[in-house]
Amino acid sequence: MIVAIMAPRSGKTSGVAIPAILAAPGPVLLTSNKAANDAFTATVDARAEVGTVWTLDPQQIAHHPREMWWDILADARDLAGAKRLAGHFVAASVDDSSGSDFWSTAASNTLGALFLAAASHRRPITDVLAWLASPADRTPVDLLTDAGHDAVAAQLQGTVSGATETRDGIYETARQYASCLLDPQVAAWVTPSKDLPEFKPLAFATSRDTLYLLSKDGGGSASAIIAAAADAVMRAAVVVAEQSGGRLDPPALCVLDEAANVCRISDLPDLYSHLGSRGVIPMTILQSYRQGQRCWGEAGMDALWSAATVKIVGSGIDDADFADRLSRQVGDHDVQTVSVSTSESGKSTSVSMRTERILPPDAIRALPKGRVLLLATGLRIAMLSIRPWYKEPSAKVVGPASARATKAITERALAKTVGHDDFGLSA
Repeated sequence: MIVAIMAPRSGKTSGVAIPAILAAPGPVLLTSNKAANDAFTATVDARAEVGTVWTLDPQQIAHHPREMWWDILADARDLAGAKRLAGHFVAASVDDSSGSDFWSTAASNTLGALFLAAASHRRPITDVLAWLASPADRTPVDLLTDAGHDAVAAQLQGTVSGATETRDGIYETARQYASCLLDPQVAAWVTPSKDLPEFKPLAFATSRDTLYLLSKDGGGSASAIIAAAADAVMRAAVVVAEQSGGRLDPPALCVLDEAANVCRISDLPDLYSHLGSRGVIPMTILQSYRQGQRCWGEAGMDALWSAATVKIVGSGIDDADFADRLSRQVGDHDVQTVSVSTSESGKSTSVSMRTERILPPDAIRALPKGRVLLLATGLRIAMLSIRPWYKEPSAKVVGPASARATKAITERALAKTVGHDDFGLSA
C-alpha cells in the first residue's frame, strides 16, 4: 500500500505513476484531473495492447467519446451500498475535517434513501433528480415499501412530512450534492444504454483491462462519480480475491492521482488496512500532508499514513511540522568535534561528541526534483533518485505514443469548436 506526497512539478506522475502503470501485470485503475501530456496519454496505447481500455470522462477532460456506461446504482441495492454511494456525493462537497452538521447528515440520509428506491426497481439515477426536485412526490416512498425497505420508507416519509422549512433545507442540500448529475452529458455515462458496452467492476478485477477515471476538481465537478467508480472497482476486487483463495493474481493497481481533489473516498484510510492483503495495490498521490488532513481529517490522514507500507516523499515539502517529523524519523548521528586550547604549558586537544540530525528539516524542504525519501516497512529511511519514464529504454515507444494521444485530444477538442465563433454562437 503506497502513499506518495509530492508537490506539483516534482515528478510524481512521470517518475512514480507512469512507470508503475507501464509495469503493472494486472488490471489498472487511474484517477486524474488531467489528460494531455500526462499519465493518460503516456500509458493508454501501451495498456491497450494488453487489455481493453475503459475511459470514464464525464466532463470531457480528454474529450473522449462516450463508448461505455457504468451502472452507478449497481451496488446501491441494499441500504449499506446506497448510503455508501450517497457518502461519495457528500464527500465530494464537504471535507471530512470540517465535520458533519445536521443538514449534511440529513441530506446524505435522504440521498441514500432515494438511491435505494431507484436501485431496488432498476430505475435510472436520473429519476433521483426528479424526486429531489419534487419532495412531495410519493413515488420513492412507494418503491421502498414495495421492495420491503419499510423503515427507510418511513424515515423518508417523515422527512417529507416534516416542517416545510426543514424539508426544503434538506432537499436543497441534497440537490447541491447531486448537482453534477443535472448535466445530461455527465449523467449519460452512468445511465443504462443498449448501444454501448457496460463496464462491470467484477469482470474488470479478473482482467488485464485499464480504467481511466477523469474529472475536473473544484465545485460542480464529477468527482463524486469518479470516487464512486474507484471505490466500486476496489471493493469488487476484494470480493473476487476472497472468492479466489484470498488474493488477486495478478494484483490490481489503483493509482489515485489527485486523490484529495477528484477521488475523495471517505473511508480510504480504513480500506488501506486490508486492500494489500487481497492483492489490491492502492497508490494514493497527494500534494502535501495537509491536503490529506483537509480531506480525511487529522486522524484519518494519520491512519492512512500509518497503514501505508511504502511512503514516498518528494520535493516541495513546505510544511515545517511535517518536514521536522520526517527529519526526526530519519534519525540522528554523532559528530566528532575537535577543540584546541592554548595555555602557558602548551597546546591541548580535546575530542567531544555531539548529536546532529542526519537530514535536517531545511534539507528535506530543499530536496531537488528527482530525489525522494522512501519509508518502507521494516527498513531504514532511504534517499532515492527516481527515473522518469522518458529516461527508460521504453521511451522510444512510449514517447511517440504519448504524442499521438495528446494530438488526438487536441483534434477532438478542435472538432467540437468547429462552426462556433468566439462567443460560442453558431457561425
